[in-house]
Amino acid sequence: MRLHHLLLALLFLVLSAWSGFTQGVGNPVSCVRNKGICVPIRCPGNMKQIGTCVGRAVKCCRKK
Repeated sequence: MRLHHLLLALLFLVLSAWSGFTQGVGNPVSCVRNKGICVPIRCPGNMKQIGTCVGRAVKCCRKK
């Protein structure tokens, strides 16, 4: 019975960690909602990349 509890806790941990990877910035609307801007090149020095806007070429950048 203890093994079932351990497996259930492990399953919960894996699924909860995995859900964080699906909530990234992937379009212009979510970029703006996360206080970012879409930039067609690298992010400027005072900004960091938080996702993409359109494909991989356009970056979503936000102030550090």
